Amino acid sequence: MKNLRIGLIAAVVLTTLFSSCKKLDLFPYNSIEQSQSFKTVKDAKTWNAGLYATFRGRQYGAYMFSTDVQADQLNASLDFGNRNGNPHRWGTSFLADDYTIRDTWAAYYSAIANINVAIKGLEEVKPLDATEAASLDRYKGDAYFARAFYYHQLALRWAKAYSPATAATDLCVPLITVYDVNAQPARATVKQVYDQINSDITQAKKYLGAVAGAVGTKTFNIDVVTALEARVKLCMQDWAGAYTAANSLITGNKYKLTTTAATLKAYWHTDGNQESIYECFVSKPNELANTNSIYLGFIPATGRFTPDFIPSSWVVNAYDAADFRKAIYFEQKALTVSGLSFNNIFLVNKYPGNPALFTGATTNYQHAPKVFRIAEMYLIAAEASAESAGTANALTALNALRVARGLTALSGISGPALVAAVRDERTKELAFEGFRLDDLKRWNLGFTRSGAQDVNTINVGANYNTLSIQANDPKFIWGLPSNDVTINKNLVQNQGW
Repeated sequence: MKNLRIGLIAAVVLTTLFSSCKKLDLFPYNSIEQSQSFKTVKDAKTWNAGLYATFRGRQYGAYMFSTDVQADQLNASLDFGNRNGNPHRWGTSFLADDYTIRDTWAAYYSAIANINVAIKGLEEVKPLDATEAASLDRYKGDAYFARAFYYHQLALRWAKAYSPATAATDLCVPLITVYDVNAQPARATVKQVYDQINSDITQAKKYLGAVAGAVGTKTFNIDVVTALEARVKLCMQDWAGAYTAANSLITGNKYKLTTTAATLKAYWHTDGNQESIYECFVSKPNELANTNSIYLGFIPATGRFTPDFIPSSWVVNAYDAADFRKAIYFEQKALTVSGLSFNNIFLVNKYPGNPALFTGATTNYQHAPKVFRIAEMYLIAAEASAESAGTANALTALNALRVARGLTALSGISGPALVAAVRDERTKELAFEGFRLDDLKRWNLGFTRSGAQDVNTINVGANYNTLSIQANDPKFIWGLPSNDVTINKNLVQNQGW
């Protein structure tokens, strides 16, 4: 697409060789021409470091909370300043030129463009020995995995939920696997995009098959690829494939669920890594991540909080008193909103900031983004089994998670009641991790916001705390960015945008 901005990460930058240099075969001193970008394994290593930096830069922050803000668990505070207001209000307020849509689309496609260049370039590198060959395989595997991840994110946001009956005709996103700055591709179908995702996962498995996973790893490996496969298969309603992938990570017994309030708190608040299949590398001062600061808004001068969004009471009350998660995911804080003081309002406290990453006297909300964790695999195994009448397997996975969180095991349920129990547990466990809107979409469920903790702290009305959305509302699926549709006449806009 013409409006993609391509800038190879790290120091590898694509550039056109000026005609004045062509005669002397000279290249610019401050950039690398594409044909010179991948000559050695050292070049590949430099690019690979950039891939990880780019990947970290597309986790957390707006990449995570935009869909949660759009869903049903949060209310906009009176001082939210219209930050993320358009997706929160839906309707005519949320348009295809919104910066949330524009920036997310551009970020994923720019990363894919760089990967496409790299996949081609890595094939040109000739390793000098077995060690270099192994390194080169890892870089190839990383590239295929990252492309699969980005295309899945694009499919989640800009296409209908995968339906085996209609996937071959439902429109998804442009499928670009070769860099061409002049291309104006049409949208591929949902099936075509998911086929590409699965093909890239297969390639990632090929190249990363010998790279063992480890708890809290900061690099891609075979377990990380398997975790993505489980997530993708669940979205495809491939219940057997989703269960097999997720259960292989569970029964491997490498990644264990935390079983105490202290260890679960350390996992979220100070970046313990016991449950992490993959989390991004973060260090201060120069390798920091996006933050989920919208939930707290701590004011050092007053010692009080002014959040952009406040959880609804029904969300907080969904957690049983014995549930470890309640006191870790939420905390009662003293608020100042519109100049008024409020005490003991529950705020989302899942991302308070790791003190080890503070760059000042108070929180900067920094955490190592947790991209894949074992709790999600238990939920995938449970849902896939429940949806395919595998009651015993579903209860085994579901109850393992419940007991680990301080709850009692369930028994004597099956069919729709079991599916509902799994969905309820998924909603609680993965709260504020960016899953809620996509889950509602693939479950074909609408929602009505309700249960403000204190209506005096939030915006009220039909576009805010009582917003009601039907399951078929077109804005469950984001519109293609207006600029892209204007430039590329081959793009068809989503309904309702």
